[in-house]
Amino acid sequence: MKKQTQAIHLPYKRRDAYDALSMPVYNAVAYEFDTAQLMADAFCGRMDAPDYSRVENPTVTNFELRVKALTGAKTVTALNSGMAAISNTLLAVAAQGKNVVTSCHLFGNSYSLLTSTLRRYGVEARLCDLTDVGAAERQVDSDTCCLFLEIMTNPQLEVADVRALAEMAHRHGVPVIADTTIIPFTQFSARQLGIDVEVVSSTKYISGGATSLGGLVIDYGTFPIIGERMQGEMLFNLGAYMTPQVAYMQTLGLETLEARYGVQAGNALELARRLRMLKGIERVNYVGLEDNPYHGLAVSQYGNTAGAMVTIDLESREACFGLIDRLRLIRRATNLFDNRTLAIHPASTIFGLFSAEERAGMDVLDTTVRLSIGLESVDDLFDDIKQALEP
Repeated sequence: MKKQTQAIHLPYKRRDAYDALSMPVYNAVAYEFDTAQLMADAFCGRMDAPDYSRVENPTVTNFELRVKALTGAKTVTALNSGMAAISNTLLAVAAQGKNVVTSCHLFGNSYSLLTSTLRRYGVEARLCDLTDVGAAERQVDSDTCCLFLEIMTNPQLEVADVRALAEMAHRHGVPVIADTTIIPFTQFSARQLGIDVEVVSSTKYISGGATSLGGLVIDYGTFPIIGERMQGEMLFNLGAYMTPQVAYMQTLGLETLEARYGVQAGNALELARRLRMLKGIERVNYVGLEDNPYHGLAVSQYGNTAGAMVTIDLESREACFGLIDRLRLIRRATNLFDNRTLAIHPASTIFGLFSAEERAGMDVLDTTVRLSIGLESVDDLFDDIKQALEP
């Protein structure tokens, strides 16, 4: 079956008692067993049955199995946010004295997780230019526990050569963990690029229009120790498992992902083309534009699609604030890939607690406005930005 069909018609792990077409929300916390032996087998993993909803729930399992079918992963673990997916995965590979080779171009909280939180536990973040495979390789040593990257950075929209990085990392026995949130996993094969574990904020495209917070750890089984620790340690000890209510909403979102993403990505490309015509916009950054420096590499890795995030640069921070304040249709809000188009000034918000020097090192500019493109008419979005540029 095609992926869109799989997303809708994957059979349940067990037949529902009432043959409901949509997996019910199992709000139960605990599950009864006929015998003490069956209970022991379930708790110790000798029998495939839910034992306690902090680590397994039928509604969440159904969501995980759908993602597993769509990606070909060995295991999928659904957690309660994208940051939970990142932190749980990094904790599964890291230890005191280990290091993570990564980019300085990371989402703000991913950056601070690596450079501040994990640093307190003796894990070093080695920041480098991941578009230079040689520079990345010089940072790898026997204590490197993973190479971590975003497949398209936020908000810089930088694209690294994932295949080359993966080949280098694997030559040194190092797993590649990639945040693939910016392009849905239905659009490309992370496994074929050499990615060992995908981490995804399912809050974004998958939730179906910002209905709920969630995260996914999509493990392809190429480094078995990661899956063992995720399933047998992180899931049990850190308590970040997705709730059944969220899994229900995100399963519904998964069913409409292809239809929504097609509109959003198409809107982003058309809007990026039109925004170049507007006076007052000094740069439009969208990887889907053919003259974008990363366009060819992105197409070779992710196909003919570039996500639904566009950034524009104006002459100053004040100009950015003025544009955002004058928007009438586009919402002033964070998040990505809502049904609604959203605008934010990353330097003063997502990266607002970093120093000016730190922001400069991350190439987060005061002149940048980030746009998450939704499902509205492109004509209406263009008109709104056009009028907002006029003082």
